[in-house]
Amino acid sequence: MGTSPGFFDVDDRLRRLSDLGDQLEAYGRVVDFEAFRRDLERALAYTSGPHGGRPPYDPVMMLKVLVIQTVNNLSDERTEFLINDRLSFMRFLGLGLSDRVPDARTIWLFRERLTRTGAIKVLFERFDAMLCEAGYIAMSGQIVDSSLIAAPKQRNTKEEKDDIKAGRIPQDWQDKPAKLRQKNRDARWTVKFTKAKPQADGTMPPVDIAIPAFGYQNHISIDAKHGLIRKWLATDAAA
Repeated sequence: MGTSPGFFDVDDRLRRLSDLGDQLEAYGRVVDFEAFRRDLERALAYTSGPHGGRPPYDPVMMLKVLVIQTVNNLSDERTEFLINDRLSFMRFLGLGLSDRVPDARTIWLFRERLTRTGAIKVLFERFDAMLCEAGYIAMSGQIVDSSLIAAPKQRNTKEEKDDIKAGRIPQDWQDKPAKLRQKNRDARWTVKFTKAKPQADGTMPPVDIAIPAFGYQNHISIDAKHGLIRKWLATDAAA
């Protein structure tokens, strides 16, 4: 039978992760994430007052969530799960076991808001520059990859789709602000191709299978050895 968890078990496990080489802990040492706060608040343009408007999570912590997501090439849903699951992720974010973790929707909204203002590219370039100044220099070539990030599928009429593609807001949505807030006007459809499995008897050669997907794409350039982010761009899935 296992023993009951002790008071210092979490600290001992975190110490062991440090000894093994926690990459996120290294980022925390060499990058002053607080230096991003003013630019984050300016880009997010959150309001305060009796009606609220400020986010339930600290924007600097949410930027760290994007770093975790990008370094590990994770979807929003997988990011939420792994933050709950991994002590190293929680430590990097300054979260305890009893703290709330941002859900996939919150992560998506935060990234989307930064993308709309064009701030996300500048923020990651500053992050990269801080890593370079600390001696993290790419020496092993680059890996360039993209991954599809699924978004909730929209049920729109043909006229609404035509308006969205033309960059217009459908008139019916303009008259219904609550409905407009629920609509995703930036995600797009694309087709992902994958190889079919060959038949057991080998009589039918494998063919490409077209799988429609709706959402976005994360484009990322990473140092092959150290896993450091060099460039990152978020686009719609059709880009």
